[in-house]
Amino acid sequence: MTGPTTTPLHGLRVLDLATLFAGPLAATLLGDFGAEVVKVEHPTKPDPSRGHGPAKDGIGLWWKLLGRNKRTITLNLSTPGGRATLLRLAAGADVIIENFRPGTLEKWDLGWEELSAANPRLVLTRVTAFGQFGPYAHRPGFGTLAEAMSGFAAITGEPDAPPTLPPFGLADSITALATAYAVMTALAARERTGEGQVVDMAIIEPMLAVLGPQALWYDQLGYVQKRTGNRSANNAPRNTYRTADGTWVAVSTSAQSIAERVMRLVGRPELIDEPWFATGADRAAHADVLDQAVGSWIAARSRTEVLAAFEKAEAAVAPVQDVRDVLDDPQYQALGTVTAVDDPELGRIRMQNVLFRLSATPGAIRWTGRPHGADTDEVLTELGLTAAELSALREEGAL
Repeated sequence: MTGPTTTPLHGLRVLDLATLFAGPLAATLLGDFGAEVVKVEHPTKPDPSRGHGPAKDGIGLWWKLLGRNKRTITLNLSTPGGRATLLRLAAGADVIIENFRPGTLEKWDLGWEELSAANPRLVLTRVTAFGQFGPYAHRPGFGTLAEAMSGFAAITGEPDAPPTLPPFGLADSITALATAYAVMTALAARERTGEGQVVDMAIIEPMLAVLGPQALWYDQLGYVQKRTGNRSANNAPRNTYRTADGTWVAVSTSAQSIAERVMRLVGRPELIDEPWFATGADRAAHADVLDQAVGSWIAARSRTEVLAAFEKAEAAVAPVQDVRDVLDDPQYQALGTVTAVDDPELGRIRMQNVLFRLSATPGAIRWTGRPHGADTDEVLTELGLTAAELSALREEGAL
C-alpha cells in the first residue's frame, strides 16, 4: 500500500535504536503517519521481537506489524565505526528512540552530550523500565514488572484468586502511545526554542497514569481498591454473561438511564424503584441481585437475540469476541480497523491499520516489516558513505 504524499509527519526523521515493544511501537506509530523511520539493529543480535510469537516458514509474524514503515539497517554501536556512523545519522535526524539501560549510550560515548553536539535540534527519547535515575534505574526490567508494580495486577482478577497479569504487552503498548505523544510534545517545543531535548520515559509511569485516581483515593480516604473480577465498585450490572448458545456478552451500566433500560428489558422493572438503585455505587453493592436478573435473562437467549434486544432497548452490550470474531465484525470492517497489505515474503497479509483517521492527511501502511539489515547499504549510501567506507565498516564488524 502506498501512502499519500501529504502525510502529517512527512520529512520527520526517526532513528529507532530500541528493541522489543515500547520504543519500537512508538516509532511504528510515528512511521504510520509519514515519519521516515530507520530501524537500527545489531549486526548479529537483531531485535528479539523478530522471533517473538508464531512464525510462518521461519518468518516472525509479529515483526511484520512492529517493523512496518521502517527501513532496516545494522550497526554495532560499540565499535568506533559504528559510533561514528550513528553520529552522522544523528546529525540529520529529528528523533532517536532508544531503550538501553541507563549509562549504556554514555559508555559508548554516545550520550546526550555527544549526540546534541552533533545535532542541537535532536530529540533523544529514552525508554526504560524505571527511568534514568532513582534506586531501580539500573535494574533490568520489562512491561510485566510495570504491570505488577503499578497496582494493575493487584486489582485484576477475582477477589479470591491471585493477582492477574495481562496476557499481552499492556504496559509496553501504553508506554508506546505515551512515548509517541512525548516525542510530538518535544518537537512542538523545538518549534519555539529551536533546540532539542531528552525525553525520559519510564514504563512504570504510563501504567500508573491510566489506572485512574487510586493515589488520590488513598491519599484522601485511605481507600485501597480491591480485586472485583468483572464487577465494578462504581456501577452494576457490569459483568460478562453466558448466552444460551454458549457464547458470552459484556454489559455495562455506567449511566443511570442505561441501568434502568436494562432492568426493563430483562423483565425486572421493580428493581428500579428500590432505594439503592438510584446510584451506581449502591447498585454495585447489590450486584448479586442484578447479576442474577440479567444473567438468567441472557442465559435463556442466543447471543444474536441478546444483542438485537439490547440494541432495540438502547442498552449497552457487546459480544465477547476472539480474533476470529473481530475480523468478521461489521463495525471493525466499516472502520477499516484491520486491513490487508502486500508482503514480499508472505504475500497478502492482514494486520491492524493505522491507529486513527485524519480527514485531510491520513496515515498509511507503506510496507511491512523488512528483513534484518535489508536497507543498510541504501541508507548509508544516502548518508554519503562510499563503497570503500562500507567495506571498511564491515571489516571492522560495525555493520
